[in-house]
Amino acid sequence: MKLRRKLAIGAVAGIVMAGVVLLALDAADRAFPPPLDKASVSVEVLDADGQLLRAFATPEGRWRLRTTVGDVDAQFLRMLVAYEDRRFYEHDGIDPWAIGRAAIQLATNGRIVSGASTLSMQVARLIEPRQGRSLSAKLLQVARALQIERRLSKEAILDIYLTHAPYGGNLEGVRAASLAYFGKEPKRLTVAQAALLVALPQLPEKRRPDRNLAAAEAARKRVLERVAVADAVGEGEAERAEATLVPAKRMQLPALAAHVGEAARRKEPDVLQHRTTLKKRVQEGLESVARAAALKLGPKLSLAMVMADAETGDIVGEVGSADYFDASRSGWIDMTRVNRSPGSTLKPFIYGLAFEEGLVSQETIIEDRPADFFGYRPRNFDMSYQGDVTVRDALQLSLNVPAVKLLDAVNPAKLLIRFRRAEVRPVLPANETPGLAIGLGGVGLTLKDLVQLYTALANRGQPVRIGDGVSGKPGKIDGEALLEPVAVWNIADILSGVIPPAGAPQRGIAYKTGTSYGYRDAWSVGYDGRYVLGVWVGRPDNGASPGLTGYGTAAPILFEGFAKSGLATTPLPRPPSGAVRIAQAQLPISQRRFAITPSGLLATSGREPAPQIVYPPEGAHVDLGAKDGALSPLMLKLQGGRAPFRWLANGKPLPDISRRRTNQWLPDGGGYSKLTVIDAMGRAASVGVFVD
Repeated sequence: MKLRRKLAIGAVAGIVMAGVVLLALDAADRAFPPPLDKASVSVEVLDADGQLLRAFATPEGRWRLRTTVGDVDAQFLRMLVAYEDRRFYEHDGIDPWAIGRAAIQLATNGRIVSGASTLSMQVARLIEPRQGRSLSAKLLQVARALQIERRLSKEAILDIYLTHAPYGGNLEGVRAASLAYFGKEPKRLTVAQAALLVALPQLPEKRRPDRNLAAAEAARKRVLERVAVADAVGEGEAERAEATLVPAKRMQLPALAAHVGEAARRKEPDVLQHRTTLKKRVQEGLESVARAAALKLGPKLSLAMVMADAETGDIVGEVGSADYFDASRSGWIDMTRVNRSPGSTLKPFIYGLAFEEGLVSQETIIEDRPADFFGYRPRNFDMSYQGDVTVRDALQLSLNVPAVKLLDAVNPAKLLIRFRRAEVRPVLPANETPGLAIGLGGVGLTLKDLVQLYTALANRGQPVRIGDGVSGKPGKIDGEALLEPVAVWNIADILSGVIPPAGAPQRGIAYKTGTSYGYRDAWSVGYDGRYVLGVWVGRPDNGASPGLTGYGTAAPILFEGFAKSGLATTPLPRPPSGAVRIAQAQLPISQRRFAITPSGLLATSGREPAPQIVYPPEGAHVDLGAKDGALSPLMLKLQGGRAPFRWLANGKPLPDISRRRTNQWLPDGGGYSKLTVIDAMGRAASVGVFVD
């Protein structure tokens, strides 16, 4: 009985002591937790698909990209565990079998043959570096490994190793090393590449392939010859990998979209990953074009490019300058956001309003001769005049006098009101009201503003808000269209016929160029059925550059940008219902020639003319989809007359009386119909059309 009592007391005492020890260890664990969240990682700027555009070094100057198990090749992970810690998924931080093996080898050989360090112990050393290799440092490493295993899953432990493992110089982590030595993310690695990444962290400085190629090759060979590694990669793979050359140079990490990256860091300095709308492939292409163009430009000239998706508003490529670090060109200034004179790039919108109001058609004759608008005397860029030209030719040749005549007819204020529909507000000179100089670039506009306006031309009249996800969020703009679809089609039909610059292939894009006063800014904006690309060239200090022109300088960059963007050309939108190019002989009398009097009034007669339907023309066959059973509305346009106007179709009045010279009519079916308009003075005009 006494022995049994003593054993019972001893057992209780042992349990109590064990509990005390565990409580003490737990208290110590809580009092001295491992520094798992102290190390900083590089800030990253990502494209729309999550690809790395650029990274910024940590405050201590290291390239340390956050890496998880999901970011790396699964075969690399198998090789890493097989080489460094075969029982990683079985132990709790320390491997007794490895410790016993190392002790026997030490006793047998009199020196350290292999270590017993686990991946958990290596993580402990990475997050809490220690000087020297003393026994106390090793014991602390063991204690930290046990703490880490208590707190983290095996996958989370690997995440830390993959992020912090040293690879020589200021490279840390598998992603940084893979990008620097192989030029790619470690998601898919060859056996040879994976073996090198396994080998380098053991002696990162001595095995750097860019400095000690032979040592790197030998280290990789040791990894490949390890039996466990050979089993992990499969028969014969290790031998083939050994025949692969080790990279002897270190490459630069991705460094795209400098201005976007800096803007992201300023806006959200605490965010580690900034997701943008940019596409890496497009960004690489545009930046290569910008660098090549900068070599051909004169000194101090900079350039900027913006490419946007006209359906979503996503900016897919954005270049603020050819070289962010080029001080001679003030490369740090983001010229996509600076207000400059847009030159002639706003002319298409003037013509669009004139088409919309029925003032002209493409084949309408307009005079290109000296004109005086109350003291404002616009002149053409080449100081010559073409005489009588068609509206189509006037826009394609970018003649100044016809554009100002049309702007005078549609009203400059109305043009600016339309721009507001696209959330674009050009900057007028101080204390000035909208004037005719707007048509020739007499306002301030940014490249992003200009591209946002042109999205409407690529998107059937409906503008979108463009943005890169950092400086502006893209999205749909609710409200009225910037221009009606028929007017938009007429503009695209004209601009797609402009001759490409010398040496550039015809790419099926519509484009317009512009040169500001004094050769300060050269512009070119082009679009297909999906994307808009804008180019600006000039000096950031607004200095003049003789010989700088939109057609000669910016347009070649535009075409090269489309070619190098990697995006397939999307056909321009098909003609909407009612859109057709009418020959001059078939135009109504009032549309065959456009002219204005010195007072700015339409030159027709001494009194207010009677109304005349200019679209659809008499006897026209209009395809509105009658065969498909889903009719589209027909655009109606008139000239002359006094508002308000009453429209009738086959003798039945349309629902609303309108003061506008445009209207819409939805037929009941196909066949012949008669359309009539009556103005406020009771004067009428009629046409007969065939709805197909």
